[in-house]
Amino acid sequence: MAKTERVGVYPGTFDPTTNGHMDIIKRGARVLDRLVIGVAVNAGKGPLFSLDERVEIVRDEVTSLDSGRLGVIEVKPFDSLLMQFAESENAGCILRGLRAVSDFDYEFQMAGMNARLNPDIEILFLMASETNQFIASRLVKEIAALGGDITSFVSPTVAQRMHERLDLKSVSE
Repeated sequence: MAKTERVGVYPGTFDPTTNGHMDIIKRGARVLDRLVIGVAVNAGKGPLFSLDERVEIVRDEVTSLDSGRLGVIEVKPFDSLLMQFAESENAGCILRGLRAVSDFDYEFQMAGMNARLNPDIEILFLMASETNQFIASRLVKEIAALGGDITSFVSPTVAQRMHERLDLKSVSE
């Protein structure tokens, strides 16, 4: 019997891509043959970076990963319902990260709604690693906008891009 490719979608706004996102991506790519990172339009969140910039940033971050034990990782924008995007990618699961109980409440509701839209696509939750449980893109943006040090929350490349976007001093100065 031929093995079926295990495909998952990890959706998000990724504004900015944090160390927490990268942790979930690495761990998800270890258990999936193909992980599609779906970068959502989500204009309602008032993103710091455009959709094209966020896709580029995630692609840059993913290329820095050691692909030795990882499945194929792709980065694609989407502006549809998550389940429609997952179906278009032939995904068998949606990968979501959980940081705290407050995340679980929201994710539980979303999982229920998505299961109604397509019960054949499983929702897989990964708990955030201990060192990343508190990292939220919203908070990283706020800290950066107020001139705080974000280098422990994002890669040096993302920190530099955020400082340039916010017209702040370089993190290396």
